[in-house]
Amino acid sequence: MLKLYNKQLQLKAYLENAFKISYTQQFNAIWTAAFSLPFDDPKNNEIKALDFLELFDNGKRIGMFRIIPIETVKNENEKTITYKCEHVLATLLSDVLFRYHQMSNYTTREVLEYLLSQQEIKHWRLGKCDFVRYFHYSWENENTLLGPIFSVPKPFDEQYAWTWDDSIENYPWTLNLEKASTEITGEIRHRKNLKGIKRTNDPTDIITRLYLLGYGEGVNQLDITKVNLTGLPYIEAPAHIIEEYGIQKYIWVDKRFENADMLFSSGQAFLNKKSTPKVMYAVESSDYELIDPYKVEKYEVGKLVRIDDDDLGIIDVRLMKKGKSDVTGRPLDMSLGIGDILEDLGTTQADIEKRQQINELYSQGATNIDSRDFQDNCDPDHPAVIRFKIPDDVVNINEMILTFETQKFRAYERAIKGGGAVVSSTAAGGGLTQTSSSGGGSTQTSSSGGGSIQTSSTGGQSTVTSAGGGGATVTSSSYVEQHLMSGVPQNSVGTENWGYHMHEVVIPGHNHSVDIPSHTHSVSVPAHTHNLNIPSHTHDVTIPNHTHDITIPPHKHDITLPDHTHAIEFGIFELNDTPSKVTITVDGTTIPFDSTSGDNINLVPYLTKDSSGNIQRGRYAEIKITPDNLARINATVTSRLFIQSRKGGKF
Repeated sequence: MLKLYNKQLQLKAYLENAFKISYTQQFNAIWTAAFSLPFDDPKNNEIKALDFLELFDNGKRIGMFRIIPIETVKNENEKTITYKCEHVLATLLSDVLFRYHQMSNYTTREVLEYLLSQQEIKHWRLGKCDFVRYFHYSWENENTLLGPIFSVPKPFDEQYAWTWDDSIENYPWTLNLEKASTEITGEIRHRKNLKGIKRTNDPTDIITRLYLLGYGEGVNQLDITKVNLTGLPYIEAPAHIIEEYGIQKYIWVDKRFENADMLFSSGQAFLNKKSTPKVMYAVESSDYELIDPYKVEKYEVGKLVRIDDDDLGIIDVRLMKKGKSDVTGRPLDMSLGIGDILEDLGTTQADIEKRQQINELYSQGATNIDSRDFQDNCDPDHPAVIRFKIPDDVVNINEMILTFETQKFRAYERAIKGGGAVVSSTAAGGGLTQTSSSGGGSTQTSSSGGGSIQTSSTGGQSTVTSAGGGGATVTSSSYVEQHLMSGVPQNSVGTENWGYHMHEVVIPGHNHSVDIPSHTHSVSVPAHTHNLNIPSHTHDVTIPNHTHDITIPPHKHDITLPDHTHAIEFGIFELNDTPSKVTITVDGTTIPFDSTSGDNINLVPYLTKDSSGNIQRGRYAEIKITPDNLARINATVTSRLFIQSRKGGKF
């Protein structure tokens, strides 16, 4: 039975005349269905493209589909209209992810809820999610939501199953991400329901060594060397498999991956699947579920079924595909695809039909050369500072080098204008300052000849003293009396003793009285000169050991500068001296280099790193060049960067 609904999920009609009803259920993929109506059935007028259809298989509900292409066949034998359908999971093909979307370090549930939130019409919501994983996801310009949603469990290292509840009563429908079931729900064996079985063992596509490459190009293409414990760009199957099948190499490139951990995990799951021969079972059987009296047999896609064959033995395999070609005409005929019938969308999306894979329209990025030039004066206290931004969207930094030279310090004028002012110095305390002790010594001048020096002639003059009163002066008494005797002594030798006589004069005691009348003294100095003779001579000066004591009292100085200007002389003036060495620091780390010039100095080892060992993005890098003297630095920082164009507009 088929029920037709409009786009608002309102029941329009029962398609009771439908025939050749078929459907195909495939594990982790979009189911399909088809049916036909007679050309003249009036219900054809009710059916519109993208209307919804509920399909039943002999009373068992299969699911909700929507109508896509309508094929009309009109010939001599039949006049029919055939309708093809796809499961309502395909409604997620109608929405897109425009521009760039990134989810890093979010849980699996949070990522799925974000993707489902991008629906224009909320047909689906998230139900059960059995996984809690943290991966880096990014999508850009996806033409569907289904592809990104199906890509979420791709890097998981265990099997998973997409299940859903698409009933009308449960709208919006519920999408679940569950761990793949290990329950055996049905059995297929001879003399019960097994009509035929075909087993294909195909080792042609076996892979034992897998090289993994992701986003980027050239040397910037993502690989797994940083997350692989071996440090190699490939992973290998277990030793016993390699021993049996040898080294079978394959390069797996999926540019949707921008995270090495995700690339590694997904590649490991892919290798696990490809490291053993592909075994496929094609089974033709009867749908025992319809005739099982106990109603225990179920053949559900994604569940395990047991095959009991006389030649192949008993095997438990996962049901990957189930289909019926005519539900009404041959209801028991059923075809089953078991095992590796087809890779699921979650592990090999690049090989699945375009509508069910992640769109590969990515801006892969490009390698760019960024050059930062710097020229400026500097000194030991003011280093040359080169700062530049490392953007967030830089994928790889291939190289960052510094080239510089030291030149003479450069000035551009010689004076500046200045107004007058009174400048008062700060008060300074006085003090006693004593010089160091100095030894004395004798210093002799050079010999000098004597000479006669004549003063200039000067006229004489008369000098009169002031008048003074006269007076009488009486001397004091010298003695009372004095006797003086004279004559020829008796018996004088050589003379005759003739005329001998003696005179005696007696001076009695007396005194003298002198009268000095009033008078003046007149002194006349005639015109004259003086002659001075200086003989040849030397001077000896002796300086003994001594010190000097200087006392400076507290004082201050007032300096008055009158208003004035200085004429400016413009030009380029260079100092004669240049530094003898420089110190270079990169993000605070001093590098072992002190020459005054350098070419292609590798800065990568000294730039600040993040927790994963990569150069930190979204910040300013800083390079300081400090000379030991005044200098001018001429420098260039050249970077080779691999970037993505995911920011900004088109201006």
